[in-house]
This record gives sequence, C-alpha cells and structure tokens, in this order.
Amino acid sequence: MSLINSTILHSKEMHDFHIPVMGLGFTIDTPLKVGRFGINSVVSIMEDDLIESMRKIHCRKSGEAYIPISAEEEDSRAKRIKAYLNLMCKLLNAQMENLKQLSFQNEENDLNKYFKMLPTSHPFAKLYHKMQGSKGTEKLALENILKDSLQAGSIDVNIMTKVDRLSYDKEGNTLPREFSAALSALRGFAQSDLKSNVVFSAGMNPALFGYLESFDDFFPDVHGNIQKGIILKVSDYRSALIQGKFLAKKGLWVKEFRLESGLNCGGHAFATEGQLMGPILEEFKENRNSLKEELASICQQALAVKGKYPLAEDSKMKITAQGGIGTAGENQLLLKHYNLDSTGWGSPFLMVPEATSVNTDTIQRIIKAEKTDFFLSHASPLGVPFNNLRTSTGEQQRKERIAKNRPGSPCYKKVLSSNTEFTKIPICTSSRQYQNLKLKEIKKNSASDEEYQKEAAKITEKDCLCEGLAAPAILSHGEKPGRKLDAVTICPGPNLAYFKGIYKLQEMVDHIYGKHQLKLEQDRPYFFIKELQLYLDYFKKELSEYQASPLPKLGTYLNKFNKNLQSGIQYYKSLLGTTIKESDETINKIKRELESAAKYLKSLPAEHAVS
Repeated sequence: MSLINSTILHSKEMHDFHIPVMGLGFTIDTPLKVGRFGINSVVSIMEDDLIESMRKIHCRKSGEAYIPISAEEEDSRAKRIKAYLNLMCKLLNAQMENLKQLSFQNEENDLNKYFKMLPTSHPFAKLYHKMQGSKGTEKLALENILKDSLQAGSIDVNIMTKVDRLSYDKEGNTLPREFSAALSALRGFAQSDLKSNVVFSAGMNPALFGYLESFDDFFPDVHGNIQKGIILKVSDYRSALIQGKFLAKKGLWVKEFRLESGLNCGGHAFATEGQLMGPILEEFKENRNSLKEELASICQQALAVKGKYPLAEDSKMKITAQGGIGTAGENQLLLKHYNLDSTGWGSPFLMVPEATSVNTDTIQRIIKAEKTDFFLSHASPLGVPFNNLRTSTGEQQRKERIAKNRPGSPCYKKVLSSNTEFTKIPICTSSRQYQNLKLKEIKKNSASDEEYQKEAAKITEKDCLCEGLAAPAILSHGEKPGRKLDAVTICPGPNLAYFKGIYKLQEMVDHIYGKHQLKLEQDRPYFFIKELQLYLDYFKKELSEYQASPLPKLGTYLNKFNKNLQSGIQYYKSLLGTTIKESDETINKIKRELESAAKYLKSLPAEHAVS
C-alpha cells in the first residue's frame, strides 16, 4: 500500500486536456464549475468591470461578504482582479474539502464522478476500479488513498499582451506605466493567493514581461519551486525561442509553451505565413530537449547573477497544443506522436453549461447556425482577424445601429481604446465617437459614393467586444448586464460548427478520452485538413488583394505562404497510413483534400505573376 501511495500521489496532473480561455466571459468562472474534478482552466482577467460583477454574483451565491471595489478607487483594476481570484481560490478549496466528505457508496455523487472522468490509463482510474471490486479493510484503505489524491484543477489566468492601454487620472494626466491595463492585471494576479499560472497571448510585450521581475512568486523559492508559473501561447517554434530567451535572460522560467493553430481556433486569429500545425509541432518535437536545455542554462545564469535561488533540477517545460481538435483519435495523435503534455479543448465546451458561462439563447443560435455563419471577421478594434458568428445578437445589433444611421457603440469600459487620430486620450475604433469622426473624414475625402461606401463598411465592421463578450456570463447567471447592453458577441472556432447539441460535462470528457463518442456532423473534416482549408481561403483572399494591387512586398509574402503550404501538404502525406490512423474512408478523404490543395497551389505561378 505504501508503494502505491508514494508512487501515485506524486502524479502532477489528473487530466491531459485543459479548457483554454474563451472570450472575456465564457470561462470567467469555469474553475468553479470544473476545478473540483481536477480539470485545469483559464480565466480572462482583462475586463475588471465583468470581474467585479462576477465577484458580486458568486459572493451572493456562496454567502461570502461582498465589499464593492469602485472603479474610482486607486489601483481598482488590480484590487478587483486580486479579490475575485482570491474568492475563486477560497471557494474551490471549500469544494475540495466537501468532496473529501462524500461517500463512495453514492455512485452518482461528485466524488465518484471525479474518478470516473479520469482517462482509463491514469493510475488513479485503475486504483478506483480496483477499489470498486474490493471489500472490507482493503476497500477502506483504497478509499482513503483515493481521497488523499484529490487535486483541484489549476485556476490559470490569461493576459492578452496587446490589450495594454495606458490609464489616466480625472484630469486626463497619464498615470505611471505600472497602472496600464496589462500590468495592472498582472499585479492583481501576482498579489493573489493563487498558486497557478499566467498565460500570455498575442505576442511579446517587453514592458509587461519586464514587470514580472517585480514579484518574487515568479522566481524559484529555496526549494527551486515557482509559486506562479509562466505559460506562453505561441504560433510557432521561432516565437517560442525568442520569447523564451527574452524571459530566461531575466531569470524567468517558461513552464509551458502552448501552441495554438493560427486559424482553426476561437477568438482572435493570428495567421502564420502558411505554416501548418503539424509541421510546427514536428519542429517542437525535434527540438524540445535542446530548447529546454538552452533556456534552462540561460535562466540559471541569470538567477545566479541576480542572487536568486536556482531552478529545481527536475523543472519541467511542457509543450501543449490547441485549435480545432474534435475527436479522441485527433487528441491521441497529438499526445502520442508529438509527445504533448496536454491538449486544449475550447469551443466544444461552449456547449457544456456545466463548464462554461453561455446564455441559453446564444447556445440555441450556435446549434441552429449554418457552417457559413461561422466566419473570420474584422470586428475586433485590435485590427486582428476575429472569429465571429453571423447570427449572434451582437452582429444583429451592429447592423441595426448602422441601419438607424447610428453606427458604433457607446464606449464605457474602454478596454480596447488605442486610437489617437482625433483625440489626445485614446478611443476605441468600435466606439460611436470614433466611427462618426472617421466617417465624416472619409466622406470628405472620397472621390465617389461607391468609394465612400466601401471605406465606410470597413469602419463600421468594428464592433464592441468589451460588452459583447462579457454579457453572456452575466446573462447565464440570470442577471442583466449594466446599461441594458445585453447583446452577445460569440467568438467560436470553426470546429464548433460540427457540434450540434448541449452536452453534459462527463459526456464531453468521455468523448475526449474515447470512452464515448458524441455524434458530430458527418461532413466534419479531419482537424489538420480543416486548418489547411482555412489557410487556403485566407491565401486566396490575400492573393485577390495582390491581383488588385500587385505590391512587391505582398508578392514575396504570398510566395513564402505558398511554399509553406506545399511543404505542409507533403508532410501530411508522409503521415498517412502510418502515423494518422483513421478509418479507410477518413484516410481517403484526407488524401483527396491534400491532392486538391496541392494541385491548386502548384498551378498558381503559371496563372498569377506572384514573384
């Protein structure tokens, strides 16, 4: 018994999948829904008004005292974030204690559910099965070991590095850099009680990364352990190496590199130059050990110079991936062939009310939506392509405002305010103020009504994400968002078009592990193929722009894009029949798609003067 105890109790993770951040509000309280089952999830900490509203809701539901933190209070953003994270930490710890008090005799309770949801290969899943067939003192001893093994899922937080507006006082004076949006969010997490991780997405922000040095929890303690870890969401190996080195030179260890598909994902889409997910993962696989060794060496030297404690000898560097995964077979390919530590399952969990906060009306709109209703838009004020749903109430509201000759949104939260074309203090390009000013400008400068309409459409396509991505979380708890701004923006990945139902948490987890197969739309492409299709569509749009205005720089870019796609296609062909193990029907479909894509790309140089 002691051997089982000492060997198994040191298992680091209960699950080999995680729930990534989704929007501003869809995973805002996911840790309180799935954390007690050992599932890791990520919370956005970019919108502190939403965070304060959710703290109020969960304080009321849990009986905790709620003391408001006004937006007018000094350093309110960091204080709100810290207070909410501490509340979630406290509530999740209480859930875990309650779990230990439950009896295994009740087959339907959360204690049994915890172990039933584990992958069948997990040591505790096997021990649970053994316990069920035991009797007497052996059964009691096994029950105690299982209860001692209970481990909460990590409450990780996400900071989108590009969302880092400066803050101003009541007189309009710029506050010091540490009060910017991203740095304040980091401070709130750093000062919280959590022992978890911050996930940085959308690239490198030197000021934000440098601010990490202000907090001891990001450095090793006397035992070499790090209380608050750093996770980087990256698009390719080169990005991981550059950002990893930047942090390592400061003595900061990257615990995990989280690769996300450039286009087959939800939210903002950061397309690569035609580099596909498979080849990128292969590069990580081939260079994983050298990457770890190089970063560890740099990091240890920097820690020594700073007089800090060194990293523990067994410090791990995880590689994970997410974007468009939809079946157990695809999941296993990533875990086994590419040796990943975990996979991210995002959009499918939007259809699991036990896991995410999505209002009923929005769920029904997703179910009824056609595949063409899921599209890559230019709605984001950040100027980055944004996955959108045509039938959302947010899109309807945007179009209604244009029809009423009142384009743009009232801007209260100013989360994405960054434009200074017309004002000293930045405003948001989705705001009514900006769009009115910009439309007047292009009206004045347009040579024709046709030119004006074309430019106006680009301006008014921008939509308010602060309100739209936060509203569903409030609505799902039976509350009304402030100022009656209850239109919902949904940002699902293209993969969600093939999940047509409302699922229980255990159903989705069992689907991930292959214990149970959800019924997906029959025409769903293999996830690598779906990403290829998305990149081809993206390439064709870029090519169309080049044909209309053949700029040399764009031509060079398209050539590289083309070559990378062709290289990716050849790579996937090499996996068929060996690494990719699917039904004959699926393999044949993959072959046809690869051949079709290759034929199209090879025909381009002769048809179009891209050079």
